[in-house]
Amino acid sequence: MDTHHLRNLLHPDLLRQRLEKEGLTRTTLSFYRYVRLADVEALRHTLYQEWEALGVLGRIYLSQEGINAQVSLPTANLDAFRANLECREAFQAVPWKIAVEDDGKSFLKLILKVKKRIVADGLADDAFDVTNVGAHLDAKTFNRKMEEGAVVIDMRNNYECLIGHFEGAYLPKADNFRGAIDEVVEMLRQQNAPTLDQGARSVDPLVRPTSAPEILLYCTGGIRCEKASAYLKHEGFTNVAQLHGGIIDYARQLKADGLKSKYLGQNFVFDERLAERITDDVVSTCMQCGTTSDRIGNCHEASCNVLLVQCEACAEKYADCCSPSCREIHQLPIESQRAWRKGRSTRSTKTKAINDPEGLRKRIREEEELLALNGTLHPELTSINPHPVLNG
Repeated sequence: MDTHHLRNLLHPDLLRQRLEKEGLTRTTLSFYRYVRLADVEALRHTLYQEWEALGVLGRIYLSQEGINAQVSLPTANLDAFRANLECREAFQAVPWKIAVEDDGKSFLKLILKVKKRIVADGLADDAFDVTNVGAHLDAKTFNRKMEEGAVVIDMRNNYECLIGHFEGAYLPKADNFRGAIDEVVEMLRQQNAPTLDQGARSVDPLVRPTSAPEILLYCTGGIRCEKASAYLKHEGFTNVAQLHGGIIDYARQLKADGLKSKYLGQNFVFDERLAERITDDVVSTCMQCGTTSDRIGNCHEASCNVLLVQCEACAEKYADCCSPSCREIHQLPIESQRAWRKGRSTRSTKTKAINDPEGLRKRIREEEELLALNGTLHPELTSINPHPVLNG
């Protein structure tokens, strides 16, 4: 099979225009399954061909341990897509999570990659039993256990928690899964020192203490809680449960069963939408001015691209950029921008999101003062663009 063409190399602007002209109603959904897969490379190529024919766009990771998929496809092709999954034993009856809010533009192209793992968790799977997971709870039971005093833990990264989370949940400060799980273990050890099974793997279950509160985990779609709950049980926290289907399915169950949401705000998603609203609560503030806002986006300066919460007024003031420095580059002619960026690394490869809003505000104040004094924050631009756009 010639696999060279089994990828989409078109420019995002062209893909966006193509999607705008498509004129089809689309459905965004996600699913995952831990299952042993053989000949993953061949499966990847076959799925790419079949799913491209169905108009599937999205990001799918395959590995020997299973599949993790977030996709968008024409609503008219949902039955055909389900039939495509059902024809493979490994994917039969895999649960879907349908997006809460969907403008049909969640993905621009089909990306299907073979990975070592379907979630980059940084954990050594051979060090613990990954199948010994916590109990799966529906929305009603999750709410009840919250009310009964269970410890609720957000297993997402810090930038995902910014714009929405469950009431009273512990929100990790780490920006990756491994950092978050280590942080959670340390927090739980401090809280449960008198009752924690320090030698859980060698202690008789009949004599383990039972007074520690139940631990409830949640994440976007449930996949990270599978590993997190197994790891916590391995570490001696035996009373662990997880929100089945994650925040996405929680929102569906709220509507279906008429339940009150204990999740506040928006759910961060890893596609073009970036967020879908669960409730009207706004739990975050603009990182540039401090006003109440949960508008999240990436800095539009391409070599920066960091995530930040930015209100509408600051978005207009800073041209959708994180700082005056980035704004100045972003407002240059495109060819000058490219010349300036040549050889520079992208900041977001090192830092995904702004972690210090007060530090950002201080930086903005200092840059505005320099800009007013010198007329530019980038003197080197004179050799690239003789007439730079000055920002006031």
